Amino acid sequence: MDVLDELVASLPAGVVATDPATTEGYRHDWSRDPDAGLPVAVVRAEDHRQVQAALRWAAAHAVPVVPRGAGSGLSGGASAVDGGIVLSLERMRTIEIDPDCQVAVVEPGALNADVKAAAREHDLWYPPDPSSFEICSIGGNVATNAGGLCCVKYGVTTDYVLGLDVVLADGTLVTLGGKRIKDVAGLSLVKLFVGSEGTLGIVTRAVLRLVPLPLPPATLVASFATVVAAAQAVVAVRRTLRPSMMELMDHASINAVEDHSPRGLDRSAGALLVVQSDAPGESRVAEIAAVEAACLAAGATEVVVTDDPDEGEMFVAARRAAFPAVEARGALLLEDVGAPVPLLPDLLAAVTEIARRHDVEIPTVAHAGDGNTHPIIVYDAADPDSERRARAAFDDILRAAIRLGGTITGEHGVGRAKKAALPEQLGEDVMALTRRIKDALDPDGILNPGAVL
Repeated sequence: MDVLDELVASLPAGVVATDPATTEGYRHDWSRDPDAGLPVAVVRAEDHRQVQAALRWAAAHAVPVVPRGAGSGLSGGASAVDGGIVLSLERMRTIEIDPDCQVAVVEPGALNADVKAAAREHDLWYPPDPSSFEICSIGGNVATNAGGLCCVKYGVTTDYVLGLDVVLADGTLVTLGGKRIKDVAGLSLVKLFVGSEGTLGIVTRAVLRLVPLPLPPATLVASFATVVAAAQAVVAVRRTLRPSMMELMDHASINAVEDHSPRGLDRSAGALLVVQSDAPGESRVAEIAAVEAACLAAGATEVVVTDDPDEGEMFVAARRAAFPAVEARGALLLEDVGAPVPLLPDLLAAVTEIARRHDVEIPTVAHAGDGNTHPIIVYDAADPDSERRARAAFDDILRAAIRLGGTITGEHGVGRAKKAALPEQLGEDVMALTRRIKDALDPDGILNPGAVL
């Protein structure tokens, strides 16, 4: 029996796939990493015991393991490795809601949208809200510490993870945290694994904090002549307010959405802000009025306000449509840079200048209320010079964010796409500490090699 046959024999029929037609479909995440390798097998685990078995086998034979959720990642964090296995959690989708403790206990393959739907049956809500919430999995959300449209008020994934079951590199299963709201016993190991991108262990269960359903929001949409003016309005609003949503679309992204799936957006606008408030009663009215005043003071050319949740959702859906709309224009390099909110205008101005300097199209959307921007670099994959200019622009945007005291990733993760820039942001001392933690938990380096570090 060869090594791979040993893996197949250790797991139930149908769990391990080795045929090239199947393994090819697990090579890339949504970032379409051109350097993704060829896995020797895909393990589609159905429970934590099968994850343990796969990792024990991998540890015994020093085989690389790349964990994978729904494959919707945007930084190459789930790119396959030559000679390794892809450990898919897509079949592990159990969701249990405990309404008394206000938590969801879920397996990593459960989709974000399915957790939201299950919580809603108990008048509860799971706030982390990536644009891809309908197709992304909780395991991937935990791995990258995903954010989304509601982060400005409600926070990101780590703010809702109370507990994790994690399988370590040697196959050991550890249970961290639980349903307790307050718990400071021991080191904060749950936080260590959230955002670790599968480099320290593989999550097989998560205990997620839920909150009561928010009130229906009021929505404000403001048009601006320039993206910098829109960003200045954001800075003004965030000095005193924290709306439940504050999203930005620039001129190029507005028109990409209108070209792809027309929604009646103002094509002439230099930028749009989509702002929501779910504050109760008169507080909602006051908050929206204050946002409107700030937008007008910053030079808004038009402001529309609606209390109709369905009408408001139409504008939110337009913002969510930006990525697939821009994807229709060519090959993409996806950025996820952030800066302190007061420096958001500077970051967006830098992106505009970089696009001009490299002669590339960079439609930009942003979770503007928390300073997290998504410049989307479009290029012609058949034109080597177009790709060269796009990759140069990608690197320059990372440097611009670091120069402003920002970050190379606010929510998508470092993956493989951004790891070359990580030392510049963190510094060598922090990189050395990170490597020490990695070496302690994964001494043979089998967990997601090539990602992050």
